[in-house]
Formats: sequence, structure tokens, C-alpha cells
Amino acid sequence: MQINPERFLADLHTLRSFGAAGVGKGVVRPAYSDADVAARQWLAQRMRDAGLHVQVDAMGNLFGLAGGPSLLMGSHSDSQPEGGWLDGALGVIAALEVARAAAEAGGPAVSVVSFQDEEGRFGVTTGSAVWGGHLTLSEADRLTDHGGVALSEARQAIVEMVTGDVSADQFTGFIELHIEQGPTLDTSGEQIGVVTDIVGIRDMKVTFDGQQNHAGTTPMHLRRDAFQAVSAFNAALNERLRNIVTPQSVWTIGHVSLHPNASSIVPGRAVFSMQWRDADTDRLARMEQVIRNTASEIADDHGMKLSFGTMLGLEPVAMDSRLRSALEAGADTVAPDNWRTMPSGALHDATNVSRLMPVAMLFVPSIGGVSHTFEEDTAEGDLVAGVRVLAEAMDRLGSMP
Repeated sequence: MQINPERFLADLHTLRSFGAAGVGKGVVRPAYSDADVAARQWLAQRMRDAGLHVQVDAMGNLFGLAGGPSLLMGSHSDSQPEGGWLDGALGVIAALEVARAAAEAGGPAVSVVSFQDEEGRFGVTTGSAVWGGHLTLSEADRLTDHGGVALSEARQAIVEMVTGDVSADQFTGFIELHIEQGPTLDTSGEQIGVVTDIVGIRDMKVTFDGQQNHAGTTPMHLRRDAFQAVSAFNAALNERLRNIVTPQSVWTIGHVSLHPNASSIVPGRAVFSMQWRDADTDRLARMEQVIRNTASEIADDHGMKLSFGTMLGLEPVAMDSRLRSALEAGADTVAPDNWRTMPSGALHDATNVSRLMPVAMLFVPSIGGVSHTFEEDTAEGDLVAGVRVLAEAMDRLGSMP
């Protein structure tokens, strides 16, 4: 099996043109946006050109099917509100290139997928969560983005592309190539990371309701300022989690919405995202209890009403040993003595897919360890090396029992 680096890189750069923005190689291609829909239409045609049968489910998950039993490869093609050109896109175009190379070599069969809304406009890896059975479509439809738009409304943008459901029974496993999105490989100078496991995640909205009031005439000791409650919660949480977390545990308040969000008004309401990740399910549960208890205490101290939104989450997942062994053998061939095994601190569609079939993942370096930003990038030689490892792994999987 021989990949075509020029063809692969040309397609990767073309995909970046849908929603290209900002400095460097930035991309703005949120799920169900005009740029996202246009990118999916282009991807569908590239799949057809490769001899794959295109199917799109109600969520907008886009499949290029090889026919008969096949290994599924891919990732996602939606982006963060201000994202880079490789997050997700690399895995989709790499899968397409391996599918073409496999077909040109006479096998083995490779199918391709671009999952929808991995970046969480409406939740946590929403498209693969529905396909993997973690969420029903009706449950997903009730999710809303930060602007109050319901998923049921947003997915009307792809309704004309929908052809029907895609059964997981036809796939023998799933492999996802991704940029690392962290500093490990870039710092060590290594070219390839074979993933051992993916951390678990919890994500929910928290709301403090206080009292909206005049910013000039309301004495500080009488205020029920919702933002002050958020600030106090954040400071207290960092201290209270200290004794139960590890250096690999992380937690983030990444989005805060104040009402009425005006400079001369004491905010009466604050809605914020609370997300935490860890490789241990029990520790995730202990972190949740600390988060809820701390929010409750802060609400009492600041005269707030407290409410929690629906908690979304995924469990930690270990990679399949057979698929992982094939990737390790491929890494030995493409990057001898220049690769490592490593966990994934970022969440990926492979977590949801693991409910249906064996999964494995492969990383290439992120320059400077940055992602979810316009500056995200990876050396083209490393991108090509990642695709070559996939091709080598496919050759080995064809001969493995």
C-alpha cells in the first residue's frame, strides 16, 4: 500500500479553505455552519471520487463506505469557534488517503467517517455520541448552544444531505489519527505517539441567580453579584480539589455568560461551563461531589439560588491491543526509535465509538503544544509520517489473526 503525500496534503489544504480565517492557518467551521456544510459536501464528493459509497445520518455524520466488512478510519471536520486547520481534519483526510491507497493496492477495505459536532457546540462529541448510542437523537435535539439555538434547529442545515442510518456491524474496528494537542511529542522531538488510553470527561452548566441592580448606587455589602459568586467558587474549588486530584487531573471554567452583561449593572445571573477530566472513573465522581458541594456553599454565602444543568460525560477508554500493536509496528517502521506510547488527555470520537467496536488512536506532534487556536500547526513531514503509519498498520492488520 503506497500513500500519495501530495494528494493527501492537497486535500488537507483544500479542507482548510472552508472557513479559513485569522492569522496563519486558522479555521472557523463550527458544526452546522455554512462553512461546515460546504466542507461536508466537498468531502462527500471526494469520497465518491475514491469509489466509496456516501451515507449521511440525521446528525450529519458523514460516511464513505468501502462495502462489505471494513476498518473504519476518520475523525471530525467541524472546528472550534476559533480553531486550527488540523484538529479533526487531519484524521478525516488521512483516512481518505489510506482508503484510496488501499483500494489502489487491492485491499484491505477501509471506510471513512467525519463525525459531526465533535467540538461540542451542543455537548460533548455530540455526533459520535448519538451514533455510538450514548445519546438518543431526541435527547441530543434538546441540547442548546451558548446562543440558545437548539440542535434540532441547527441540524436542519444538513437535512438535504441525509440518506439514513449507518450500521456499525459492517466495521471491524476504528482508528483515529489526530494531532496531539499537547507538548509531549514536540518537547521530546519524537514523531509519533501511539495512544494507550483516553481520559474520561464530565461537563455541565452551573447557574448562580442573584439580584440585578445599579452598579453605582448599590453598596458592596448589599450586593448579590452573580459574577462575584463565580469568582469565589473558582478560587475555592482550586483549593478543595487539591487533595484528591493527580498532576494529570484537569478542570476548566471555559465559558461564562452574565446577565444582563452591561458595565453599569450588577449582574443578576451567571451561567458557566464546568468541565473536568481524569483517567479514573472514581476520581471523576469525587471531583463532581466537591464541585457540587463547593457551588452550594458559595451560593449560600453570597445569597444565590443555585441550579445545575444536565451533566454530560464519557468514561475513560483503553485502546484495543490488536489495533494498538499494528500501530506500534507501523511506528517502528516509519519512525524507528522516534515514537512513544502515551495517554490522551484530550477527548476524541474514539471514546464513543468504543461502545460499538475496538478502537485505537495515533498522534503526531503539535508545534509548540498548542491547539484550539489559529496558531495550531504541525510540520508537513510529521503529517505524512502519521498517514504512513496508518498504511503500515493496515498492511499488518490484513495478515494478523
